[in-house]
Amino acid sequence: MSKAREPGALSALLRAHVPQGRSAALEQVEGLEELLHELYAAGQAQWPSVPLGLERFVRHLARHLPEGSGDVLRTLHTADLYLACACAEGEPLALQAFEQHILQRVPHRLGQLPESTVDDVLQELRQRLLVGRGETPPRIADYSARGSLLAWVRIIAARIVGELASQQGRQVLFDEPPEVLARMLSSNDPERELLREDSRQLLAEALRKALVVLPERDRALLRLHHLHGLTMDRLSAMYGESRSGVARRVAQARERLLELTRAELSSRLNLAGPEVESLLGLVQSRLDFSLRGL
Repeated sequence: MSKAREPGALSALLRAHVPQGRSAALEQVEGLEELLHELYAAGQAQWPSVPLGLERFVRHLARHLPEGSGDVLRTLHTADLYLACACAEGEPLALQAFEQHILQRVPHRLGQLPESTVDDVLQELRQRLLVGRGETPPRIADYSARGSLLAWVRIIAARIVGELASQQGRQVLFDEPPEVLARMLSSNDPERELLREDSRQLLAEALRKALVVLPERDRALLRLHHLHGLTMDRLSAMYGESRSGVARRVAQARERLLELTRAELSSRLNLAGPEVESLLGLVQSRLDFSLRGL
């Protein structure tokens, strides 16, 4: 018999993981064990294709239990919390459901916006909400279920629209510091010594300029794949596209970045074709490493 099926096991698990000082309120909730099973079943019913373990759901629920009476459990949007928890764990079917039922409904709540702005907003939402950084889980894990998941995402999307509307915001979203790009070649790379310091700086600036011009959709794919290490399978789930289609888009984005960098180097350095290709070869050979530096 699993722990979750033992009498009182879920109630004990919930009390063990709620924030300090909130366990006592749960003692007053009648039928707490049955209620937890009902909340989990509601999540399964709302998202039947999304797998999520019962104990994992309860631990996640405990993290977001607000202060006050334990009866507040009945007012939370726990079915949406179920989906958010599965997305935070990187479950592919959860990511597909989030894309289809949440993200694709966001544009209709933002008013009349240019198509390019809508694309930028959706790309930024995917990165902010679904991608963890180091030991920090994806931000969607912070969704507390006080309101609907769609409303929570829409609020974040509206903030992103405001950022895009300001020059300062565009700098944050679309620019990269040149000193970071300057470190794209590792210090122990013998090819690095073939470049003069000024050429290295120009190369870094050319790559930065190319990234600014690169469409945000392409830039997001390169960042997610090369910087965050998302596999083609994970990207396929996030975007709701076939694995081969996503792989093709990543390859095309890489080629587009290299073409833009080639053009920028040619204009900045006034070099002949072979010299530009030599510098570009360094960029291409180190592309994975350089994008991690971003």
